[in-house]
Amino acid sequence: MYEPFEAYDHGMLDAGDGNQVYWEVCGNPDGKPALVIHGGPGSGAGAFWRRFFDPSKYKVVLVDQRNCGRSTPDAAEPDVDLSTNTTAHLIADFEQLREQLGIPSWLILGASWGATLGFAYAEQHPEAISEIVLFSVTNTTRREVEWLTREMGRIFPEEWERFRDVVPEGERDGNLALAYSRLLHDPDPAVREHAAKSWCAWEDTHVRTHADWQPDPRYNDPVLRLRFARLVTRYWGHAAWLEEGSLVRDAGKLAGIPGVLIHGRLDISSPVEVAWRMAQAWPDAELQLVEQEGHGAGGARTEELIIEALDRFALRS
Repeated sequence: MYEPFEAYDHGMLDAGDGNQVYWEVCGNPDGKPALVIHGGPGSGAGAFWRRFFDPSKYKVVLVDQRNCGRSTPDAAEPDVDLSTNTTAHLIADFEQLREQLGIPSWLILGASWGATLGFAYAEQHPEAISEIVLFSVTNTTRREVEWLTREMGRIFPEEWERFRDVVPEGERDGNLALAYSRLLHDPDPAVREHAAKSWCAWEDTHVRTHADWQPDPRYNDPVLRLRFARLVTRYWGHAAWLEEGSLVRDAGKLAGIPGVLIHGRLDISSPVEVAWRMAQAWPDAELQLVEQEGHGAGGARTEELIIEALDRFALRS
């Protein structure tokens, strides 16, 4: 990865409804524009994202999506209203920021939830996208959410039963993400904290399929735990407010936009099938499978492929 480099500009986008969305720009002010779309939802755009980009060639824009990271209000606040935090709102924020920064079009780099949001954004605004690089590919369909919150119990049965049993017995056969969401907004802080710990423990479980897996230290932070869990359960519980299968169905709108999809063969929390179907439906996509790596950018080969793709696209005008 490239050596660390700092942002040269930052600010808060007034997105309406009381939402202030944090953004920053780093790299070359005259370089190729790129937008980082972080995962989660709720992870925030950490500084490590910058290091995928050659700072002499890219003008990199990082955004903390609504209610997470440095954006306000914080989803971890007890009485925060998340009703204006949906996929459509996040896409509108990107477009408002692009116009505010005077960027005609930009490359997008995203992962996990960021891949779902990246596809949704690009299919709605293809004229704003120059290239696409996505890894740990997801579509956040109801089928994927059911796999993550229920069917993965076939692989981790003991851990899944602990995860399920936090939910009241009468709700265990329904939408587990929404059931957790209700617990995470309970008036009792002890109920909220227990639900956040349990949700994040399951998040740590279903990605641990590769040999070099380590527990995510972020989940040691009680504020981040609650913020992250509230946003993930909200989006998963509503399947990202996307029509089932619509991202694959509308992938033809990306024709003419070159892209690279990178996915670990051992990523069973987000099965390869999702990336494969998107690559089949999107005529300009290149699918690169990494045989011995799982979910996220922790694997050396996944990181190499991300950087190779970005270095190659840096040469396109």
